[in-house]
Amino acid sequence: MNILKFHYIIIIVIILNCMFSGCSTSEEKEVIKKVVPWIPMDDPSILPDWIDGTYHNYYDTLDVLSELQIKYPDFVNVFSIGKSVLGKDIWCIRVTNESNNGNKYACVIDGCIHGNEWEAGEACLYLAEYLLINSENNKTLRNILNISEIYLIPLLNPDGRQIDERWNANGIDLNRNFDVHFGRLRSKNYPLGKLFGKIKIPYIHHRLLNTYSTNCGRYAFSEPETSALKNFMQSIDRLSFYVNCHTAVHIIAAQGDITYKPEYTISTHERAVTNTVMDWVTDHTEYPGIHGEDFEYTGIGCASDWVYKEYTIPSFIFELLNQDYEPMYGHGKHDHLVHWMQTTLPVFMYLLMNIKPLYHWQIPDIEPLLPEGIPPEPMK
Repeated sequence: MNILKFHYIIIIVIILNCMFSGCSTSEEKEVIKKVVPWIPMDDPSILPDWIDGTYHNYYDTLDVLSELQIKYPDFVNVFSIGKSVLGKDIWCIRVTNESNNGNKYACVIDGCIHGNEWEAGEACLYLAEYLLINSENNKTLRNILNISEIYLIPLLNPDGRQIDERWNANGIDLNRNFDVHFGRLRSKNYPLGKLFGKIKIPYIHHRLLNTYSTNCGRYAFSEPETSALKNFMQSIDRLSFYVNCHTAVHIIAAQGDITYKPEYTISTHERAVTNTVMDWVTDHTEYPGIHGEDFEYTGIGCASDWVYKEYTIPSFIFELLNQDYEPMYGHGKHDHLVHWMQTTLPVFMYLLMNIKPLYHWQIPDIEPLLPEGIPPEPMK
């Protein structure tokens, strides 16, 4: 079985439930959305000077984070939240104005929980650099850094990223290893871990049904990477929102309504708040925003569901790129890096501009101020 094909099936199975639930019309599910005109910043802002094709593996990522810490010591703190199976540090960069000691609102954005989803980690680096290169001269962005602590974890699965593999070094799908709806067979997960503590079995192919089940680990938080994220999240005060970045289904979705033995209940007001986010993303970017009540599935032990259950904050899955980049029906490629990074900025800036309303579960109605040319025109 081609591993990349399996990667596609596991991610897309969640989306298929929404697509065939009768929740919206085909017109509402257009992949390419109208991009509205940009709103200029109050001061000029510049974009990171990235070059297409320049991707960052584990060691390159550490170099970038170290350079940012040296260059912006008043705004950056780089630290490890824990170790991977193979002993690699899971690096986090906190971006904030350290000279402002007042109460701040916090958010966590992570990437590459699946190691072969490179651009999910690149988006964290791009956002960090964008905020920092404009921290001195742009009042809008500086104000964000005055009231916010932005925690970015580019490589939640550093071992998988280094060998370009979905799973961690134990063969576990980390985004199935969280303590919410864990190990459900009906969700195509099996809680096995390493067989005899030595043999990796990342997935099982059910040939008669032509379906696949993924190894979610022997028990919730069995893996050092998910355990590290759990412990780190518990240490943060005033959490406002969480974004778990992936590729390449080309959507953003709020925490879903669970259709089988739900472990949490989402209030009508909370759903109105996250639906507002979904509507804004749909109207202002090329990414369709999926309403939570339309994102129905049986639960899979994923990070965003666990964060909502544990902290009751808006939690999102952000699937970058488009399906042409998927290995099964697309090409499984990595290109146009700068374009895809620029498509993420409106989403992140909207959330950051509304970090205070989101913390209080208020309707996020503050429009982000975007630099010229952002978002870019969708690729044809």
